[in-house]
Amino acid sequence: MIKKSVFFIFNLFGQLCSGNPTNRRRISDSWGQGHYGAGRGSRTHKGLDIVCEDGSVVYAPFDVTLEGKLTVYNDPNKAAINSGINLSGGDLTFKLFYVRPDRVSGTVRKGERIGVMLPMQQVYPGITSHVHVQMKDKSDPTPYFN
Repeated sequence: MIKKSVFFIFNLFGQLCSGNPTNRRRISDSWGQGHYGAGRGSRTHKGLDIVCEDGSVVYAPFDVTLEGKLTVYNDPNKAAINSGINLSGGDLTFKLFYVRPDRVSGTVRKGERIGVMLPMQQVYPGITSHVHVQMKDKSDPTPYFN
């Protein structure tokens, strides 16, 4: 528990997306809400949505190890946004959805470019475009954002 507390104090997520220096969260739109635990029909949202315009640069939120590309959907109708990346740093392991990574292995320093936001509007017209942050263990990522 002490290790995690130290991480909270010193390693909150830095800026994730160009154009959103404060990591503004997706609140509510016609497609739903972006907070952890938001209703999704019979299931709940297992991540936190950080506003990010289509085509924006996505940055490492702190010093991270890139741990491979991830496939978000099995649905071919969502192919335009079917990418993300697995990351770890400190005592955290997490995923970023809807990002085309520049590379999928190695280490990246806080604030360095890791990829580009995919064209969410092609798949979900009118949604607030966003990067979905999901902890590997599906716990709530909200406390890591100030």
